[in-house]
Amino acid sequence: MTAMMQPQIILLKEGTDTSQGKAQLVSNINACMAVADVVRTTLGPRGMDKLIHDEKGNTTISNDGATIMKLLDIVHPAAKILVDIAKSQDSEVGDGTTTVVLLAGEFLKEAKPFIEDGVHPQNLIRSFRTAAYLAIEKVKELANSIEGKSLQEKKRLLANCAATTLSSKLIGGEKEFFATMVVDAVLAIGSDDRLNMIGIKKVPGGNMRDSFLVNGVAFKKTFSYAGFEQQPKKFVMPKILLLNIELELKSEKENAEIRLSDPSQYQSIVDAEWNIIYDKLDKCVKSGAKIVLSRLAIGDLGTQHRFFLYQYFADRDIFCAGRVAEEDLQRVAAATGGTVQTSINNIIDEVLGSCELFEERQVGNERFNIFSGCPSGQTATIVLRGGADQFIEEAERSLHDAIMIVRRAMKNSTVVAGGGAIDMEISRYLRQHARTIAGKSQLFINSYAKALEVIPRQLCDNAGFDATDVLNKLRQKHALHTGEGAPYGVDINTGGIADNYANFVWEPAVVKINAINAATEAACLVLSVDETVKNPKSESAQGDAAAMGGRGRGGAAFRGRGGRGMRRR
Repeated sequence: MTAMMQPQIILLKEGTDTSQGKAQLVSNINACMAVADVVRTTLGPRGMDKLIHDEKGNTTISNDGATIMKLLDIVHPAAKILVDIAKSQDSEVGDGTTTVVLLAGEFLKEAKPFIEDGVHPQNLIRSFRTAAYLAIEKVKELANSIEGKSLQEKKRLLANCAATTLSSKLIGGEKEFFATMVVDAVLAIGSDDRLNMIGIKKVPGGNMRDSFLVNGVAFKKTFSYAGFEQQPKKFVMPKILLLNIELELKSEKENAEIRLSDPSQYQSIVDAEWNIIYDKLDKCVKSGAKIVLSRLAIGDLGTQHRFFLYQYFADRDIFCAGRVAEEDLQRVAAATGGTVQTSINNIIDEVLGSCELFEERQVGNERFNIFSGCPSGQTATIVLRGGADQFIEEAERSLHDAIMIVRRAMKNSTVVAGGGAIDMEISRYLRQHARTIAGKSQLFINSYAKALEVIPRQLCDNAGFDATDVLNKLRQKHALHTGEGAPYGVDINTGGIADNYANFVWEPAVVKINAINAATEAACLVLSVDETVKNPKSESAQGDAAAMGGRGRGGAAFRGRGGRGMRRR
C-alpha cells in the first residue's frame, strides 16, 4: 500500500521522446546504413553522379562524397555523424570522402548482427579500435616514399596521385591533362599552405582542353567606364601599385552645409575638390607604376568624372582597374611582391610589385587581366573552360580534391596502391591476426576485416563486374606467402585484377590512414549511444521544417529505417 502511495517522479518535460535499448541502437545503425547506400554508387572511376535539386531551384551534379553529404538534408541525429566525418576528411586531405562514409556504414553493418545477438557494444568498440590501430600500422608499413627523387621524377609521381583522384570524377577522361596542370599549380605556390593562392576561374564555353594554367594571377576585367579602352593593355616588366582607397570625388559623409556670401566663391570649392583628386592621381603617376589596381572604386561618382579619371591614366600610358576582388588583390600582392597601400602618400619602390608580362586577353566571352612571370611566384591560376555551368562547377570541385591530394603527397611523401589493393591487404592481415586471439574479439576483428572489403567490392559493382569473382581472385593473390600480391587491386579497364602500384594507381597513405581513423571513430561513436532523448520543442521545430520543405528531404530513409526504439514509461 505504501508503495502505491509514492508520488510519480517526473524528470523530463511532458512530450519528451526517449528511446533506449537495443532497438534504438539498431535504428541508429539502420539510419547510417541508409546514408552510406546513397553515396555507395559514386565510388571509383565508374561511379555514377547524383543530381541534387534544392528548394531554391539550384541544381548540383556531383559524385564527390562531401558535396553530396552537405547538400542532403539529413535530419537523423546519428546519421549526421557521417556528414561530419565526410566534411572532416574533405578539409583534412581533400579526397576519400565517399570511402570514409562507406567504411563507417560497413563497420556498423557488420556490428549489427552482434548487437542483435546481445553482445555488449563496448566489446565491439574495443575490438574495432584495436583493429584500426593494426590497420594503420600496416598501411604505414606498406607505404612507399617518394622522397629524395629528382624534380622531374617527383612531378611524374605526383601527377600519378592526381590522376588517380581525377579518374573517379566527371573530368576523368582528361585526367592526364588536368593532373599535370594541378601538379604545376601546387609546385608554383611552393611551401605556402594557403589554398586560396591557387585561383580557379570559370569561363563557360569551349571544351575542357581549352583550360589553361597561368603561373601568376588572372582575373576577369573589372567594371569600367568610358576612357578605359584608351588605356594600354600590355606591358613588359611594369611596376604595379596596389591600393585599398577610392580614386574619385568624395561626397560628404555627413549632412554638411556651406554658406556662401558671394556666388564666385562656389568655383573655389569645386576647384578644391578637383585639386584633391588631382593630387592623388599625380602621386600615383609619380610613383612610377604602370598598373594601378584598387579594391575600391575608381571614378564612380558622375559620368564626366569617370571618363576623366580613366582618360587621365590612359594619357599617361597607365592601366587602372577598380573594384578588384579582395582575394585577387591579395594574390597579386603575393605574386608580384607588392604591398597593398591604404594611402597614396610617400609611396616608395619597395611597396610596388612587378611582373615580366601583363596583358589583357580574351577568354571566351570574357576579358582577363593576366600577370605572368611573377618574381615571388607564390600563386597560380587555373582558368577552367567547359560547356554547362554545372559541369564547370563539378570540374572545380574535382580539381580542388586533386590539389589537396598533391599537397598532402608533397608533405607526407608516402603513397600506397589504390583500387582496393591496400584494403584487401589490410583485410588479409587482420584475418590472419584474428586467429592468434582467443575469445569473442576474434569474431569482431574478423568482421572488421570483412568490412574493409567493401571498397574493392563496390568498385566492381559500380563498374558492372562480377564482384564475387574478382574478390576471390584478390583473396587468392593476397594470400601468397611471398607477399608479391600486396599491390594487387581491381583493374577497372579489364574487369580482372592487376598490380596497381605498377599501373600507377596511387593514393597518398595519409588518405587511407585518415579514412580508417575517421570511419572507426564514427562507428564507435554510434555504437556507444544507448539512449536518444528528443525534447518536444526540437521535435516540433523539425516537424514544422519538414512540413515547409519536405520535398527536398530525401524521404524516410534519411530519418532512419528500422523504427524508433522502446519508449520509456
